[in-house]
Amino acid sequence: MLFKESVSIAIAALLSNKLRSILTMLGIIIGVGAVIVMISIGMGVRQNVTNSIASLGSNMLIVTPGSANKGGVRSAAGSNQSLKLDDAEAIQKRIKDIDYVAPTVNSSYQVVYGNQNWNTSVYGVTPDYMKIRSLTVASGSFITNADDNSRNRVAVIGSTVATNLFGTKNPVGSNIRIHNQPFKVIGVLESKGQSSMGSDQDDVVLVPLKTAQERLMGITYIRSINIQVTNTNDMDAVQEQVETLLRQRHHIRTGEDDDFNVRNLTSIMETMSSTTTMLTLFLGSIAAISLLVGGIGIMNIMMVSVTERTREIGIRKALGATFKDIMTQFLIESVVIGVAGGLLGVFFGVSISLLISHFSTFTTYITAAPIILSFTFSVGTGLFFGIYPAKKAARLDPIEALRYE
Repeated sequence: MLFKESVSIAIAALLSNKLRSILTMLGIIIGVGAVIVMISIGMGVRQNVTNSIASLGSNMLIVTPGSANKGGVRSAAGSNQSLKLDDAEAIQKRIKDIDYVAPTVNSSYQVVYGNQNWNTSVYGVTPDYMKIRSLTVASGSFITNADDNSRNRVAVIGSTVATNLFGTKNPVGSNIRIHNQPFKVIGVLESKGQSSMGSDQDDVVLVPLKTAQERLMGITYIRSINIQVTNTNDMDAVQEQVETLLRQRHHIRTGEDDDFNVRNLTSIMETMSSTTTMLTLFLGSIAAISLLVGGIGIMNIMMVSVTERTREIGIRKALGATFKDIMTQFLIESVVIGVAGGLLGVFFGVSISLLISHFSTFTTYITAAPIILSFTFSVGTGLFFGIYPAKKAARLDPIEALRYE
């Protein structure tokens, strides 16, 4: 019964000074809310980066040309023309633990339909590209091996290209012109949205690889080789085998630089995940400083409360209240402030995170862990910073307290 009475007295004391109580809670409210918002933003960044890398395909290795070196002058990375279609075929045949190999070429062109035109990225791909990149055809069909071998002028377009050229009309079966050459649209890809870098993954046109090489771009080399490894645990081993095979095929001697680069997307994802986790913790730590400030505010107001209620404390001790009774009373008051501030902070933090997702293109991710952690910390802050004022109140001499004016 004493505990219930103490809680009732604590609530009554806070309600008797509503403005002061709200101002005292403000530090806790801001601290808890800031922790939740900052961590949800950090988690959102992490998830967006992970989704962006995952959209390129799972268990992926990407082989790209190295930089050309002529006359001692090294050009930009990827400028070399060292990769050939035969390299991709050799990787497919000679290296185990691989599901798919998809060589690609790409360039930017103007695509025309009727009186509409659109500048976009045109990729030359093989049928395996669809499986590696986890693409889905919303309508029509995808490029086949027959299309590639026959150098057919067919195209599969992204939803952004379809909208800008055809509006609401179904593009399948229509003819478009790419670099002033006719192509028949055989399919439209399902939307994949923006990548974490802000690029539109639906602003693409896919054509058969050999058609792009021979009829569109007039090249014999390829821009990249996408490799999907069967098992994540075999990524490093397969990468080493790919590098060894390409060095042999390109007749690169020991000690000489490779004329190609192999990127391991799993390693990149792990690095990015680690970086974004540190960013999230950093943001959360900065926000948590507000909780410390809020705790100091609780201590300050409880000290004022002890001073104001000195006579009340003296009367209670004269009537038999023990050190423990007075201590419990003031600790409960400080904890109530922490609990109330924590609950309001959780409400505002979750609300702001949801509003950010609703009114912007950025998605925040709210999880239970930061909510529980910040609320627990707010209650602990109230308890910790209430100990000194509670001890001061409990140690008051009842005679001196009764004399206090």
